[in-house]
Amino acid sequence: MPDIREKVEEDRGLIKKIQLKIPGYAGYRRREDIRNADILLRNQVADQVKKVRSDLEGVRDGLAADGKYQGLQPIGNLIFNLQATEAKVRHSEGGYSGISANIRVEEPELDKLYEYDWAMLENLDKLAAVIPTIQAAPDPASFATALKAFGDTLKAFDAAFDQRMIMITATNAR
Repeated sequence: MPDIREKVEEDRGLIKKIQLKIPGYAGYRRREDIRNADILLRNQVADQVKKVRSDLEGVRDGLAADGKYQGLQPIGNLIFNLQATEAKVRHSEGGYSGISANIRVEEPELDKLYEYDWAMLENLDKLAAVIPTIQAAPDPASFATALKAFGDTLKAFDAAFDQRMIMITATNAR
């Protein structure tokens, strides 16, 4: 996947290019472009969470169709958690670089946010890789182990995302 920051820079129009030449405004323009790239990438992360959720819903539907009702509740809980994660990612703060912002996020911090988001995309690939294991589990013990691995991976993803929010607000949320 190409770096979205480069695409945003390539797509700058004439007005944005002129803004880069204005002393005192160029930094704001660069921060705003990095912020826009971060928003685009977070939307991609949220879309990927939605896809993982959809795949897990398919597993749940298959279990229900096969009359295997034992595993429906734990999968339902994971689907609920994925919905919450998707909403949290999609609607989270992107870092504001306004001239008189309450929380000012500079270029290095914005780049760091983008790197957090990129790493989260990679973690979602790991999460998606667990789904076939859940689906192919030959016995209840293997099924439970695969669900635990999925849940643990989702918790790790959420923890990384929470670290992202701590970086934006410079607070220790507990």
